[in-house]
Amino acid sequence: MAGGALLLLALTACSTTIPTDPDDTLDRVTGGILRVGVSPSPPWTDLPDGTGAEPTGTEVELVAEFARTIDAEVQWAAGGEEELIGQLERGKLDLVIGGLTAKSPWADKAALTYRYTETTGPDGAKELHVMAAPMGENAFLVELEGFLLEADL
Repeated sequence: MAGGALLLLALTACSTTIPTDPDDTLDRVTGGILRVGVSPSPPWTDLPDGTGAEPTGTEVELVAEFARTIDAEVQWAAGGEEELIGQLERGKLDLVIGGLTAKSPWADKAALTYRYTETTGPDGAKELHVMAAPMGENAFLVELEGFLLEADL
């Protein structure tokens, strides 16, 4: 009897896809809407004046290209980092961009991607640029990081 239970458990484990998204982010955004929070940080992200104007910048272009790879439409939401990270935590956003670095104070509130590029900051120190995704949404994070690692930056 115990052997049968172990076999059933093993078979169940084999049918699970790893990594997974507890909130199904990757499944929901693929072929759907990718909700992205944008905090102004030129040249990475910029919010033009005018109602309804789309954001611009290096990270905006990267996210738009990522969205194309998963057949998603991007819905942009502008705001400050604190506000956007709060929305990310509450499941209102799928991604936050805005010139974030690996030294981000939001690392305990969001899953930061692997660095996708390295620059030199105003003080001459190395800056490793990242994006912020929801905690625990590992399939989404792996898909995004795979794209970022292949991006020609």
